[in-house]
Amino acid sequence: MKILVIGGGGREHALVWKLKSSEYVSDIYVAPGNAGIATLAECIDIPMNDFHGLVKFAEKKGIDLTIVGPEQPLADGVVNYFMDRHLDIFGPTQEAAQIESSKIFAKDFMKKYHIPTASYCTFDNADAALKFVNEHEPPLVIKTDGLASGKGSIIANSKDEARDTVGKMMIERAWGEAGRRVLIEEYLEGPEVSILGFTDGKTVIPMIPVQDYKRIYNDGQGPNTGGMGALGPVPTINERMMKNIISLVMQPTVDGLREMGYVFRGILYAGLMLTDRGPKVLEFNCRFGDPETQVLMPMLDSDLAEIMLYVINERLDEADILWKKNKKCVCVVMASGGYPKRYKKGFPIEGLESNRIPRETYIFHAGTATRGNKVVTDGGRVLGVTALGDSFEKAVNKAYQAVDEVTFEKASYRTDIGQQYLTMINIDDE
Repeated sequence: MKILVIGGGGREHALVWKLKSSEYVSDIYVAPGNAGIATLAECIDIPMNDFHGLVKFAEKKGIDLTIVGPEQPLADGVVNYFMDRHLDIFGPTQEAAQIESSKIFAKDFMKKYHIPTASYCTFDNADAALKFVNEHEPPLVIKTDGLASGKGSIIANSKDEARDTVGKMMIERAWGEAGRRVLIEEYLEGPEVSILGFTDGKTVIPMIPVQDYKRIYNDGQGPNTGGMGALGPVPTINERMMKNIISLVMQPTVDGLREMGYVFRGILYAGLMLTDRGPKVLEFNCRFGDPETQVLMPMLDSDLAEIMLYVINERLDEADILWKKNKKCVCVVMASGGYPKRYKKGFPIEGLESNRIPRETYIFHAGTATRGNKVVTDGGRVLGVTALGDSFEKAVNKAYQAVDEVTFEKASYRTDIGQQYLTMINIDDE
């Protein structure tokens, strides 16, 4: 089977790494890819938004399945474009992708189908939003309606901060057209967890629960990022809790999208807050998470390509999806200094082939490129250093041991990934 992967980050590197081991897969092409992906697959210089070029390439090479990594091509309708030309593609249609591409659509959808989430109001006028802010006590959560690379959600702890955020989003357009409309939500408290599931539009099968570290600094401080690390499986989520999440959130979402006539064959991702009133949805994504995928792929024991074929053929209920038992996985993101704001590119990366990197430790490239015979930094998030271990303590130690071996100028990373789970065991399933 010939596969085309659309994307060029750490998520796509992890997917390609896993697909490479499939007995079904003969050739993998990636558009546009990165320096790490180029060691496993053929990188193609076609932009992710060039749907015509991607389709022509797929037809020329006889691609059997295209897999979409990032959210933007999904939001722009790449799946519709491929389906109209009778090409198999893994991902939701543009209509179904609104579950991520429009936060207002997602909130209205959850209200319609009784999916638990925070109370909210939506605004397309800055004056109305500011009036709401002035009449309500902080903290308030203020979000851009559109896609903002994981950075369009702000917790405002004062009215001044809330007013400033509304101004930046709706008047200054700091997030571009994503901030043309905003929603303001109640602030929820509790631990966060990410539940991703494979779905063929009818059945949804969850993956292991994972946790993403969004903030740039230790202890959840600083601005939001695309994700500075991840781990799984989250030990506080037992089988009973997972079944509850599937019945309250995941299955109603799949059923609701199907009822609306929207085709969703791919990944449904629910970001949840585990409140004292039960799980509540913070946001939906319609694709693999990044860096969650860097944790999920090493933990997956089943053949990824086989699962995707079940999804595409709407036979997911026949799939048997297995995960590594008694293993933990931790990913530490190494970023460019200055990220998520301004940063420089082009710094050489040393130590990628160090023989002191522990076993079962994988370095997934996110923002890298090749310059001559050197791998250099080429993005905000540069590498996802990922390690498997028999415990979180072992996985954390291995990941940071590898981080110490890999160097580039102005490298930045959190030092607290997984720390809260070092002495924790899984809670009783009873």
